[in-house]
Amino acid sequence: MPADRDLYLPVAAQSSLDSLCELGVRAEDLGYDRVWLPETWGRDAVTVLSTLAERTDSVGIGTSVLNVYSRSPALLGQTAATLQEASGGRLRLGVGPSGPILVEGWHGTEYERPLRRTRETIEIIRAVLTGETVEYDGDIFQLAGFRLRHDPPETPPPIDAGGMGPKSVELAGRFGDGWHALLCTPDGLRERLEHFRRGVELAGDSPADCRVTVSIPCCALADAERARELVRDHIAFYVGAMGTFYRETLASQGYEETAATIAQRWANGDREGAIDAIDADLLSEMAAAGTPETCRDRLDQFAAVDGVDAVSVSFPRSANHSEIIETARALRPRA
Repeated sequence: MPADRDLYLPVAAQSSLDSLCELGVRAEDLGYDRVWLPETWGRDAVTVLSTLAERTDSVGIGTSVLNVYSRSPALLGQTAATLQEASGGRLRLGVGPSGPILVEGWHGTEYERPLRRTRETIEIIRAVLTGETVEYDGDIFQLAGFRLRHDPPETPPPIDAGGMGPKSVELAGRFGDGWHALLCTPDGLRERLEHFRRGVELAGDSPADCRVTVSIPCCALADAERARELVRDHIAFYVGAMGTFYRETLASQGYEETAATIAQRWANGDREGAIDAIDADLLSEMAAAGTPETCRDRLDQFAAVDGVDAVSVSFPRSANHSEIIETARALRPRA
């Protein structure tokens, strides 16, 4: 079966909640299979997705991702149950550890044992969603004596995990129902898929029952140079400003020198230099930027990677509303 075409709502601030939800409604009208929303330091994902669930009928909704430090595992379970009810069963819950810059700098929580915390969070969410009394004795969390005060979802939402390094990707396969990939080249994605499959095998599951969604920075404009400029800025920001995970992920895919250059220049305040370090080869490998035809072909190449179930169109952080709409229209699923 061909890979689904999803849409990743903008991570950058939008003018209003209505504007953000309007894009989700438009995604449904354009035929996208699912709308994902990350949670960074802007509007919270739960309120947005609850609102979007009320305004749509059929498009899937999902979090990609809720970090496992800012909410307790039990609250994440309650949230998953409620969003599944609000959406009529259209939710996929994506969770992950995020990174120390956001967790410590925004939430004021120490970034400790991210892999163990993610595993225990997933296990507790599953226990909450059964509707039974939760008795859990983990290394980090101990719960006893409580259960949901209402009926659990008839169909529990799948729980996906985000991850970039080998161990986190293996964890997604072993304990989650799917993996969310980002900042990957096709070859880098194939390598990480081996770690995911190893996790699935350790769990005794079938890869056919687990879902892989890859998010691609996309900008499809008639002004191809403007599209490339926006995506290069987006990649430089994540590699340069958002911590070592992104830099290490880029380096592990054969771009070690480029990753170091971006990080060094960004740290020194040379943002233009950091952006300039992203050459045409890297941009072509990691993103879909340029004319609509070029971008559609690039997404098809990611969708053709064996093991990919969905390709998610994500937008550069500096794209304006009209550029987001133009890209969403250009890259909508084929009829």
